[in-house]
Amino acid sequence: MSNQLELFQKKYNKWNNEIKSSRERDFNFDTLSGESQDPCYFPSNPSNDYLEKLGFPGQFPFTRGIHSNLYRGKLWTMRQFAGFGTPKETNKRFKQLLKKGQTGLSVAYDMPTLMGYDPDHPLSKGEIGKCGVSVFSLPEMQKLFQGINLNEITVSQTINGPAIILLAFYIAAGEEQGISPSQLKGTLQNDILKEFTAQKEWVFPPEPSMRLITDMLSYCTKFMPYYNTISISGYHIREAGSTAAQELAFTLADGFTYLDYGIKAGLDVDDFAPRLSFFFNSHLDFFEEIAKFRAARRIWAKRLKLKYKAKNEKSWKLRFHTQTAGCSLTAQQPENNIARTGFQALAAVLGGTQSLHTNAMDETLALPTEKSAEIALRTQQLIAYETGTANVVDPLGGSWYLEHLTDKIEHDVENYFSEIENLGGVIPAIEDGFFQREISRSASEYQAKVDSVQRIVVGVNKFTDKSDEIDIPILNLNEDTGLNQIKQLNILKKKRSQTNVNSILEKITNTCKNSDNLMPSIIAAAKEHATIGEIIKAMKNEFGEWQETVGF
Repeated sequence: MSNQLELFQKKYNKWNNEIKSSRERDFNFDTLSGESQDPCYFPSNPSNDYLEKLGFPGQFPFTRGIHSNLYRGKLWTMRQFAGFGTPKETNKRFKQLLKKGQTGLSVAYDMPTLMGYDPDHPLSKGEIGKCGVSVFSLPEMQKLFQGINLNEITVSQTINGPAIILLAFYIAAGEEQGISPSQLKGTLQNDILKEFTAQKEWVFPPEPSMRLITDMLSYCTKFMPYYNTISISGYHIREAGSTAAQELAFTLADGFTYLDYGIKAGLDVDDFAPRLSFFFNSHLDFFEEIAKFRAARRIWAKRLKLKYKAKNEKSWKLRFHTQTAGCSLTAQQPENNIARTGFQALAAVLGGTQSLHTNAMDETLALPTEKSAEIALRTQQLIAYETGTANVVDPLGGSWYLEHLTDKIEHDVENYFSEIENLGGVIPAIEDGFFQREISRSASEYQAKVDSVQRIVVGVNKFTDKSDEIDIPILNLNEDTGLNQIKQLNILKKKRSQTNVNSILEKITNTCKNSDNLMPSIIAAAKEHATIGEIIKAMKNEFGEWQETVGF
């Protein structure tokens, strides 16, 4: 026990020195009653397993957070998800949100862009600009960020199958602003494995998709040191109906698979693991969600240190973005969604998130209005500046209930890891339909409980009012968006050199046949004003398409 106390004191002194030398926000961290508060609190008599399971903020196993002073040093990035209509319309919304205090950007692309179709493709009809912004070329990406300095703000992009193309557009747009790739900061949601598991927005088969991932990993590791190449997403797994443990297990398993592929491609784990980030859901069960985030950090840290032998502590630190649960929002009594979002956001903050999106109350009915988006942003600001939550690191650490939940989730996740390994790994498990079956089972069980009122959903199966009417404003999209984008596409094709475009597209197809990195040729195609649909077609010539296994 004396050795344990000595080790505890040694690690405490290390943490305390880090606190003294780290920056602190210019903010009053006292309670509302004027009582001063320490940056973090610890047990007076630590148990034998305290250091192993919890430790200190900023120290292995990072259960209590990846930073020694967390939000006392810097608040999380308030990154509202936005995108609709044309790039000019979304650019206007971006600037409105930034003016209201948002601190990062997050781009929602429309379905044609997500699937790699140009606006004039038959499958694009009726979908252009409806669920996000339409971006099919470099000039459209430039319009999206017109008047926004990409050297001063971090940008997250939600794009999967065509991610390598949108990244190329983004790099080229930065260069047009005089910003080199080495200066760009942000995140690319490029987790293709979760597409096969949950969201179903893929373009290529699993193996070529993983080839694209490793090409981006290699390129960004070499040329984009501040950019997160992959945002490994549990959010959509949870939205599909998974439990908290399933979300964490399947997401982390995907993360380990990306590590394996990166190492196989010749990268040192410490060269690229620090730039991997995660994207989690914050759902309805307040304490379970907090425990999930804490367990995620501990599991990742232990695996990276012990299995992957990573030496750089930054590789051990799991960084994540959080979005409140879209599937928890209700069309009935939509104002209730403001409160739902509030406590889900609070759980994310108490769980130590690095950035956060709060859903708007009207998102089951339409894309957010400017007003509902503002309320969602103000929810984050209220938590940050009025609740005292950000004044202390891991304020719930040491709660018997919370630590029990954290241990239980970790145990359940490890059991899932064993099942996945027995199936041969993530990709064989996907091809077998294992993830899909597990998520489907959990979703069905949850819905059965809602239907039988074993789970109460306020305003839906309890506390309903037959006279309820939707009386909040709804965003109406411009019906001419599709025609406008087709017009812009035709103008683009008339101005560019078709000979140059054809040449670079042929090069992309040929590069798909060998082991050369695809990023340089796709960036070159972007600069020649090749479109997303044309580049996808050039890649499909070699990679083909993929159909999901049915009947599982």
